[in-house]
Amino acid sequence: MTQPKVKTINRGQGAARGRWYVDQVTGDKLPSVTSISGQLPKPAIAYWRGKLVAQAAVEDFGTVANFIGKGQTDAAIDFLKRAPDRSSGKAAELGSTIHDLVDRHNKGEDLSRLHPEHRPFIDQYELYIKEFNPGVMESEVTVWSDTHGYAGTLDQISMFDDDAVLIDVKTGASGVWPDVAIQLAAYARADCIIDAQGERRPMPQIDGAAVLWLRPDKFELVPVRALDDDVFAVFLALQQVASWSHEVSKTVLGPPLKPEITTQKEAADGPQ
Repeated sequence: MTQPKVKTINRGQGAARGRWYVDQVTGDKLPSVTSISGQLPKPAIAYWRGKLVAQAAVEDFGTVANFIGKGQTDAAIDFLKRAPDRSSGKAAELGSTIHDLVDRHNKGEDLSRLHPEHRPFIDQYELYIKEFNPGVMESEVTVWSDTHGYAGTLDQISMFDDDAVLIDVKTGASGVWPDVAIQLAAYARADCIIDAQGERRPMPQIDGAAVLWLRPDKFELVPVRALDDDVFAVFLALQQVASWSHEVSKTVLGPPLKPEITTQKEAADGPQ
């Protein structure tokens, strides 16, 4: 996951939780691209979470049985339901580390001493650089859209011959999923690039988009159709869903109504 250089805050709880970017100069706050695009339903995630819970029940049977044997059924349930979070947390941590190392590589830092788990990813990144020879214009920069009301941090803008191409780096074992196009569509239509001090510079004209899928034993550069209006329209629709989740849904229900109480005297006197 990309780590923003611009200040961010988290709002909401559970499914309504989202990240917001803060302009340090104006104080303006905009929801993140990932919080908006994350509103897209993902049925495969539900299956994946159920599978990990089932695996934990089998593979960690001793731990679960120990909780139950001590009468700690709530602890057993909590251990099982958190199995997906433990797995995704490790993957997210690895992904964040690789993103940081790729950014450091782009900035020319010495990466000769790396953890053995990380070195194969960087070897594959260096192989990608050698084979495709991209000119990295921007690396890990935050983009801002006053026009449409969002902000986000993209991985790279690289030059391939005369074309400026958005590059999103993915490290997950499951590969590249179509919804990345929604995220890249938003980045491509941002108004400007903004730094941690709130200074802005023009967003370059984007000519294309792609995902660089890095794994320890290979890499793939996958083109993504992200610049067309129909893809951006999906992002704008999800923006409305995000607004519902984070804001509008909190305003639509009022307090329960109570029936009027009529006293015995009022009943005897009848209507006035």
